[in-house]
Amino acid sequence: MNSILFSNTVRFVLLILFQVFICNQMNFFGNINPYIYILFILLYPVKNNRVSFIFFSFCLGLIIDIFLDSGGAHAAASVSIAYFRPIFLKFSFGSAYEYQAIKFNDSEILQRIIYFALLILIHHLILFILVVFDGTKTNMIVSRALSSGVFTLFLTLILQTLFSQKEK
Repeated sequence: MNSILFSNTVRFVLLILFQVFICNQMNFFGNINPYIYILFILLYPVKNNRVSFIFFSFCLGLIIDIFLDSGGAHAAASVSIAYFRPIFLKFSFGSAYEYQAIKFNDSEILQRIIYFALLILIHHLILFILVVFDGTKTNMIVSRALSSGVFTLFLTLILQTLFSQKEK
C-alpha cells in the first residue's frame, strides 16, 4: 500500500514539475500546447477511493491554474474528467473494469489509446471552452482542443510506455 501511495505522490509531483517547467514553455504553431499533467488522472489506480481521487484531481488542476494564471479552468477540466472517468473505463476496458482488474501496462494498446483519447478530448474541450468563453469562437475552440489533444495524446502514450513497469 505504501508503494502505491509513494508512486502516486511521485507521479503527482513530477507531472506538475514537467508541466510547469517544460510543457508550458512549448508552443507549436501559436496554439498547440501539451497538457501532460492529466496523465496522473488517467493512470490513477482504479481501486482507490473515488472522493479522494476527485479531490487530488482538483488539487492538481488548481496547482496548474496557479502557475498558468488561468482562473480555475484547469481545475474544472480535471475534476470533470475525474468524475466521468469510470464511464470511459467501462467503455474502453469492459469487463476488466467491472472486476476492478485493469492494469494499464498489461492492457491492449488500442484500449489505452481509446481511453486516453476520449478523456484527453473531453478535458481539452472543457478547458478551452472555459479559457476562451466566447460562443462565437467555436471553430477556434474545437481546433485548439483537437490539435493540443493529439499532441497531448502522443506525449502521454510515449511517457506511459517509457515509464511503465512491466510485472514479471
